[in-house]
Amino acid sequence: MTATPMAAFPDAEYLILSSRLIPDMDGGYTFATLARARQMAAAGVDGGRGPLLLTVDPGSITDHARHRAVLAGRDLLLDIDRMRNLFDESADPRGGAAEWLRAAVHAGDPDPALEYRRVADAEGRPVISLPVIANDPDWHISTAPVAVHAADGGVIGVLDGFGALYRAWLDHVVAEVRGSDSSRPVVVLCESRQLGELLVGWDDAHARLLHTIHTSHLEAPYTPDAPVNALWQRWFTVADRFDAVLWPTTAQRDDVRARFGGADAHVVVPQAVAAPHGVTPAHERVRGRVAMLNRLAPGKRIDQAIRAFAGVVAAVPEATLDIFGEGALRGRLQQLIDDLGLGAHVMLHGNTTDPGSVLDEASVFLSTSAYEGQGLSLAEALAHGCPVVAYDVRYGPREALAGGGGVLVPDGDEEALVAALVRVLSDPGEHARLVAEASDSARRLDPPHVMDALATAVRDALARPIRR
Repeated sequence: MTATPMAAFPDAEYLILSSRLIPDMDGGYTFATLARARQMAAAGVDGGRGPLLLTVDPGSITDHARHRAVLAGRDLLLDIDRMRNLFDESADPRGGAAEWLRAAVHAGDPDPALEYRRVADAEGRPVISLPVIANDPDWHISTAPVAVHAADGGVIGVLDGFGALYRAWLDHVVAEVRGSDSSRPVVVLCESRQLGELLVGWDDAHARLLHTIHTSHLEAPYTPDAPVNALWQRWFTVADRFDAVLWPTTAQRDDVRARFGGADAHVVVPQAVAAPHGVTPAHERVRGRVAMLNRLAPGKRIDQAIRAFAGVVAAVPEATLDIFGEGALRGRLQQLIDDLGLGAHVMLHGNTTDPGSVLDEASVFLSTSAYEGQGLSLAEALAHGCPVVAYDVRYGPREALAGGGGVLVPDGDEEALVAALVRVLSDPGEHARLVAEASDSARRLDPPHVMDALATAVRDALARPIRR
């Protein structure tokens, strides 16, 4: 089969901006963000080096170096030097704040009513003091003064909150990558809602801000008219000011447009999933093995999967459920396994650094999530030819399985879940058909197709005046 050629991205400087990129944190977010950067590199961005990766978490330089080394060791990061952090670059070697930070301050003092977290350089000298806005989910939009220090440790001035700090660094990085051409186009892919809210007023006329979406905006019961997650309510008031919003599924984009309206800048660009070089045929998969890859969190409803498996084992005695992931519910889930006497059939394995091998061996991938953004692990299962059994929830499973490769089950129907698993595990013909369909169904998410959609979104954004 002839490979689809990669898209040609417009000539510009490309940055990916994330709140943090830390190994084994934030579920699939870190993996998805780094995968997008690698796929853009493969499509030729910056001569194959890919976009710069920018983060703003205030860890130590040592921590950030360790994070980059781990990600590079897992082949998630192409070039350690292409991943940069605001606080790593905030210090002047002679002491105090870096020149770009000193240039951004205005006269003022820290708020005496607030506690401050001091960020120091490698020698322990103060660089920045960050206000601690405790027990407030809207801490990021506070304009409480951020104090900036001189070489002698004194405060030389302040910035008006985290937004001013982040924008000052972004201006510094953009000026650096542009060099002498101050009008060179810059494309920033913002991967974080909190950062997006702070950057929507960024006034660089030659820069375009594209906001990616990773999750659902809905609360229970996750219907199109359900309450909007409180963390997203303010975001929707500024959504049309981004130069493009990249939704992971057509269903979510359409639900948002129907409810909130929306400009043509709201487009569908899913997370791409690269297929392995070969797919394990049905007869070589471990008979009866069902796999799950997800955090052990309430929204994943793993308790329903465990309860359903009692019925599966009654019909398919060799069936096993291998659950990979960590989370706060581990103890409670293990207790449920023990209470149901399923210890020989259901195992909590913790995190895995090789999900591909899990999906190559499993006969079925199971998803019982209450909601998804796209369902990245489900898409990976299809790419590996692993049939899927999933609840029909917003957003992702229905679109992912539109071309076959799995069975959709009515949301929350544990009896139907048992029946679907038993049918796929016990019917060799059905199982072989789904294996064959799965990898074909996943092809719409292969990197060339998705990069073409992303390049088109960039091209359209650059062709329009800025929206901010």
